[in-house]
This record gives sequence, C-alpha cells and structure tokens, in this order.
Amino acid sequence: MSRARLPLVAGTVERAPARALRRTAEADLTTGVLDHVVGHAESAPDRVAVVDGETQLTYRALLCRIGELREALAAQGVGAGDTVAVCGPRSADIPAAFLALESLGASYLPVDPRWPHDRVRDVLGRSRAVRFLYDAREPGGEDAVRAALAEQVKLLELPASTGSGTPPPRTMADRSLEARYTIFTSGTTGRPKGATVEHQGMVNHLRAKIEDLSITADDVVAFTAPLVFDISVWQMLCPLMAGGRLVVVRDETLRFPRRLVNALRSAGATVVELVPTVVGWIVDETLRRGGEAFSDLRCLISTGEELRPAVAARTLDALPRTVLVNAYGPTECSDDVTHHTVTREDTSRPRLPVGAPIANTSLYLLVDEGDAGWRAAEPGETGELFVGGTGVGLGYLNDQETTDRAFFADPFDPESATGRLYRTGDLARFENGLVHYLGRSDRQVKVAGVRMELDEIEAVLSRLPAVRACAVTVAGTGERSELVAHYALRSPAGSEELQETLRASVPAAMVPRRWRQWEDLPLTPNGKVDHRALRAAVDQEGTS
Repeated sequence: MSRARLPLVAGTVERAPARALRRTAEADLTTGVLDHVVGHAESAPDRVAVVDGETQLTYRALLCRIGELREALAAQGVGAGDTVAVCGPRSADIPAAFLALESLGASYLPVDPRWPHDRVRDVLGRSRAVRFLYDAREPGGEDAVRAALAEQVKLLELPASTGSGTPPPRTMADRSLEARYTIFTSGTTGRPKGATVEHQGMVNHLRAKIEDLSITADDVVAFTAPLVFDISVWQMLCPLMAGGRLVVVRDETLRFPRRLVNALRSAGATVVELVPTVVGWIVDETLRRGGEAFSDLRCLISTGEELRPAVAARTLDALPRTVLVNAYGPTECSDDVTHHTVTREDTSRPRLPVGAPIANTSLYLLVDEGDAGWRAAEPGETGELFVGGTGVGLGYLNDQETTDRAFFADPFDPESATGRLYRTGDLARFENGLVHYLGRSDRQVKVAGVRMELDEIEAVLSRLPAVRACAVTVAGTGERSELVAHYALRSPAGSEELQETLRASVPAAMVPRRWRQWEDLPLTPNGKVDHRALRAAVDQEGTS
C-alpha cells in the first residue's frame, strides 16, 4: 500500500523525535504462534490449554484440533494471502481456527453473528473473503449465513472434532510481513472499515502483554471479549504462547455481574481484561459480597474506554491484592500501545495516565497548524497522538482512500519496522514519560459559541460517588444545540445536585441544560457506552 506524506512544518522532523516517547526491545517477530503451541504440546502434552464449559483441551488435543481445521481449510483451497471470515461466539474452536489459518499463511476476519444482514454483506464484500467458516451447532448465526450466501462467499461448516486430526508441525517460516487478521471497526461515514494487522505487529503486542503483565505457564487468562473486538486476539493467544490456560467466558455469563464473578472465581482466573463498565460491575458485586476478594486474580486490565479515577479507586479498595492496569491503543496499531499500573496517587488526578509505550513503539505529539501543516508539541502542550513502530498496521483492507487519511509515511524514524505512522485522532499530553489521554479530537464541540471537550465534562461527573456511569451528548444543531447529560446512579442524587457539582468545576457554558437518568446506560456489543443510542433517545423525546 502507498502511504500519504504528512505535511510537516519546517524543522518538525528534527524536533519531534526529541518529544517522542519510545521503547525498543529485541524480540522474535517472525515465528508463528502455532510454533509455540507445538513446543508446549511436545514438552507438556497433558497440560490443559483451553477450558470452555465442560470442554477441556490439553495442548496435545488442541494441536490435533488445529490440525483438523487446517485440513478442512486446505481442502477448500484456502492458502497464503487469503482472507477467511470466522463467525460465531467465543469457544475453544476460535483459537484453533485462528492458528489453523496462521499455519496456512491466511488471514482471520471475525464476523459477529448478531450483526445486521447488510453489515455482514458489506464486510464480506469489502474484505473479499474466500470462505465463511461457521459453527452450525451454535444458534443465532442463521442471518449471517444467509448474508454470506447472498454475497456468494462459499460456506465452510466447522467440522465436528474427531480427536484424530494430524498435528501440524512447526512451520519455521518467516511470518513477519503476512497479514494476520482484520478487525472491522465503526467508521465516521457510517460504514465499517477493516483495520488489517501484520503478523509482526500482532506478535510484538503479544510479547508486550506477556512481559508487562508477567504472564507465565501458571496463569489462567479469561477470554471475555467479543471476537470483533481487537482485545480478543491477545486474550486467546497470549496464554497459549506462554504455555498457560485459556478460559472461555460465554456471553450469557458476561451479562450478569454475579455470574461473571462466580465464573472467574471458579475458573481460578489470574488475568482478566474488561471494559471500564464491566470493571465497575465486578467491583460493585465484590463490595456487595462484603468485600470478598478474588483469591487468584492477580491482574485486572481496563481497556476500550477511559477508566475514570473514581472507578479505579473503588477497584483498588475492593481488590487490594490485584494489580490494576490501564491500557490504551487503537485497533489499527495491533491493539494496546501503552500500559500503566494504576497507583493510589493516580486516583487523585482528574484523569488517569494511560502509561508508557510498549516495546518497539514510538509515540509522537503533533499540533495541527492548519494550512502550514503539523509541528511537534511543546513540552506540556496538548497535541494529537501519532503512533509509529512495529505495531502500526497495514491500513484499511481494500480501502486506500480511507487508509491515506489516517496512515502516513514515517518521517521521524528511519529504523521503523513498518515505516508507517498512524494518526489516532486522540488528544494527549506527555508528562514524566507517561501518556495522559485527554479525549477524542472529534469530541470537541461548539455549543452556544463556546468550544469545549465532552470528555472533560464526563470526567468531572464521574468523580461523584453517587454516579455509576455517565456520558454527555449534543442535541440539536447550530444556535439550537445544547448539552445533554446522561447518567446512572449508585446512590440517590438529584440533577440539581449534579449540576451544582459541575458549576464548581467547569465554566457555566459546559453545564448541560438537559439531564436524563437511566437505570443503565446503553452499551455496544463491545461493552462501550453507546453514544448513538443516547442521541437517538434524546431525538425521540424531542419528536414525541
């Protein structure tokens, strides 16, 4: 793919690296993840690799299952460079399918069976997937199958396990520059865009997770993320790469805090990653039980949305023996690009740091000078965050125009493994070697002539002990636009009390005029606050 040139102000090339945060490390990024699984199957064949309800696969059994799926895919003509759609819920077969595709040099494309028919068709058509792999035994995917047929993508039903598959051998091939997977994310145009990640970027992130979270063969990692959420990739592969155990947590468990806590405790989960909303559920449920702590949980990672200081403080109170990690990263850069262990001191800040860069990652802060181009941010100045280094993906699959708006040739680092920069659209500040996330640049709005950040208003509201969740949207346009506060409460509090708290911290123009209380804020399938649903609810009120 070609890369657009970043229009830089004269001198920026020399100044920006001095303002950069960068971390380098030696790492083998060429070897397949499957090769590590083969090694574990040879050294400890009877060690449990995957648990999915009543199903348990040892490393030897997992390798045989990978072999069965590899044979089924190869028999259908799947080979190097092909994109294969995989549709279904989390299960023991998903990591097996991923590694079978890796062994063939093919690329994995997850499809959510709950997606609307037209979205599935759009994703399959734009990705040019050659096969649609699905599990006919799992309910709920019938419409996605019909969409695949309508798009003329050949179906491949997940074969039943016989236990007699031929274990694939180590490949010994250099996988580094292969396209490993594509995740379709929501686009500002309303159409999804497929962020494609190289093998080297994926493995670099897996190794960073293993190193920074100290994941070993003794760990039990929870597989909690929807397949179409980028964190699902590391969740299912890191424990297998390290020789540990992967525990599948099904959707019907994730929807209920009590069930989720029971499932994680029963599985002996030691490493769990959740979006902040679900972290809050875990904390509330733990405190409801009188502070009963998880005996095995040593690391809880928050990602996907901003972790508020109030939620972090409650988490440290409820789980005193658990390390809380704040992670940040875009799908386009192989998932997380920073990690930060949250401290008590951090929770007194208006916003938590998202941390230092992971290995082989460079972070730059640039300021848009309009027609003059971009310049490096001055010390302490807010800028837009750009990512360089090994994790920067290939761009958006079969969409050069959208790629060129977000990916650029890297003018700063001649040693970059990719030679690419990704423009995140996030505002940040660098302080003492850490990144402080300050919200989305596209969440900056102008209401009544005043420019403001919606994230700033939400950050103040979230500090109130009574507020369990909150979000701010804009209703109307032009002179009629106004701020709307959406909130769910942990304890009784009136909108007037919330407004008074805001007035003490932000300018009057940033205090919403309209307040809407929810029992629970609507969430996307990934567990993030669904701002589109919030705006639609307000619009509906306005027309009723």
